[in-house]
Parts: sequence; C-alpha cells; structure tokens
Amino acid sequence: MKKKITITIIFLILLISYLYLGNKLNVYINCPIKEITGLYCPGCGITRMLQAILQLNFYQAFRYNPLLFISLPFFIFFTIEGIITKKDPLYNKIPNKILITIIIIFIIYGMLRNLPLFDFLAPTIVR
Repeated sequence: MKKKITITIIFLILLISYLYLGNKLNVYINCPIKEITGLYCPGCGITRMLQAILQLNFYQAFRYNPLLFISLPFFIFFTIEGIITKKDPLYNKIPNKILITIIIIFIIYGMLRNLPLFDFLAPTIVR
C-alpha cells in the first residue's frame, strides 16, 4: 500500500510541476495525433483542462475537454479507492461490456469533435 501511495504522490508532483512549468515557460508537449492529422483526439485539451482546474476555472476546464472533465471524478475515485483498500480495486471489477462501451464512447467522441456540427466539443477558449 505504501508503494501505491508513493507512486501516486510522485505522479501528482510530476504532473503539477509539468503544468506549472509549462505555463511559466509556455512549453508543452503537443498532441501527436493533432500534429500529424490535424484532427482532435479524445484527449486533446487535457493539459489545458488540468491547468484550468488548478486555477479553479471549472467552466473553462469543461470547455477544453467536456468528456474527460465529466469522467475525471470517476478516475479520481477509482484511483483513491485503489490506494486505500487492500482488496482488488473497483476498476478491476468493471465488467468487460462496460469497459468496451466506455472505449466506444471515447472513440465516437473523438470523431464527433472533428465534425462542424459538433465543433462545440473541440477545445475552446472562453473569453
């Protein structure tokens, strides 16, 4: 259990450092899918979303990546639950049908956010 907590803390420190330094130095890793194809992937906007969350600008965070913003509490819950409990984490008990459905949702979301009719799903800066 100590190992899980240590790994999680190290990951959070690295993530927050990346977001903080990236903001100060204006240096981020570009999405390779966006760079190669010009299309938004389901994860496009996640760095800016996390940065907006750290600044407590939740509406802007939602506008950068709505699906991941809505999914984030579940990821956090499953991670914390997996660290705290000594049993099998809950995410190991999710039926395969549900996991496949989640993957399909992310794929469809990735396709829709590139269509003109659904351009509101693309990463957007709120002014």
